Amino acid sequence: MIHASHLIRSASLLGKGTADVLVRDGVIAAVGQDLGGAAIDGATVIDAAGLVALPGMVDLHTHLREPGREDAETVETGTRAAALGGFTAVHAMANSSPVADTAGVVEQVWQLGRESGWVDVHPVGAVTVGLAGEQLAELGAMADSRARVRVFSDDGICVSDPVMMRRALEYVKAFDGVIAQHAQEPRLTAGAQMNEGKVSAVLGLAGWPAVAEESIIARDVLLAQHVGSRLHVCHVSTAGSVEIIRWAKGRGICVTAEVTPHHLLLTEELVRSWDPVYKVNPPLRADEDVHALRAALADGTIDIVGTDHAPHPSEAKECEWAAAAMGMTGLETALSVVQETMIESGLMTWADFARVTSAAPAAIGRLGDQGRPLEPGEPANIVLVDPAARWNVDPAAMATKGRNSPFAGMELPGRVVATFFRGHPTVLDGRLNTPYLHGAR
Repeated sequence: MIHASHLIRSASLLGKGTADVLVRDGVIAAVGQDLGGAAIDGATVIDAAGLVALPGMVDLHTHLREPGREDAETVETGTRAAALGGFTAVHAMANSSPVADTAGVVEQVWQLGRESGWVDVHPVGAVTVGLAGEQLAELGAMADSRARVRVFSDDGICVSDPVMMRRALEYVKAFDGVIAQHAQEPRLTAGAQMNEGKVSAVLGLAGWPAVAEESIIARDVLLAQHVGSRLHVCHVSTAGSVEIIRWAKGRGICVTAEVTPHHLLLTEELVRSWDPVYKVNPPLRADEDVHALRAALADGTIDIVGTDHAPHPSEAKECEWAAAAMGMTGLETALSVVQETMIESGLMTWADFARVTSAAPAAIGRLGDQGRPLEPGEPANIVLVDPAARWNVDPAAMATKGRNSPFAGMELPGRVVATFFRGHPTVLDGRLNTPYLHGAR
């Protein structure tokens, strides 16, 4: 693709000193003070004074629903939401219909992402056929496909059989893959509706004990150590899980972990409203868990933020609590929630933000051209953020089909002003611009 040139003037790089950034032919051509001369002839100038420049965000945990659940989301609508949220790459979870458990399905999702052109779409392959936990899926074929799958997960369902989990961990070693586990012992959570504790007792809802998550994580880090493979723990939600992961990392076990924006901000107290928008898997936990998760993200025990963007059609959420689907949208609010909980609290800097939302998830997913530093010669995947902006969350105004945002009506900080994907501005002035056209001349 032939790219226009853009000169980003006076941006604060990772929240530090200001500089100009010249983008040309899909890469960062120059970074410096007061860039000028023939090098910038014809470049479109973007005034970025007061804006923070960050590497494009990478989500290791997105539900795009297509194929099969286009009533909830499509690759097109989900990736539009991602671009508006400051993302330049997302990993599409496997629990579509049909399940992404073959090379054919992951290639379909990958191709839909290329045709949409808003962000890179990297399919996550299922660990087991049909997410049934009984037979390994075509892990090698998915890894060798055009989609080059490196992340495998039955997310939404735990790989609860330890023998199956061991085999999966052993198998993916051959191509440097990673198993992303949804840690939930199913026998401990049968019928569970919310976090097990005082609030569940008051409301009379079946409780979801922390040990259901923690016991699987403990088992799996030991399995990963035993076979010498890579384990990633999805949506960590309890203080106990943090301690197990910290212990495992201290022993040199190759484990990484993620936390969602909603688990960084919201607590089980919201369930007292009986609003199903707060029903999610794993459930919203207690205040002490939220603070443990924030501390763990700040100190590196938890490696990344993953949105677990889970859109649902309105009828799946606008119903009684017990019948409601679990899940929340998150792509268009993730940056703001992390700014609110981690940066404005003083726990992290914008450079730390870039690590947990871009560099680290790209490394876990083995994405060579994402999560790169803002330096000459690097791919121009860039997001410009106005950190001083405040905005009110209105799900009806979002690009995602899902209206199930738990942040509806909240005022949050930070606004994505522009997103550059491979040097092309997919978002300008906070609005969708045009997609990147793969292979265009």
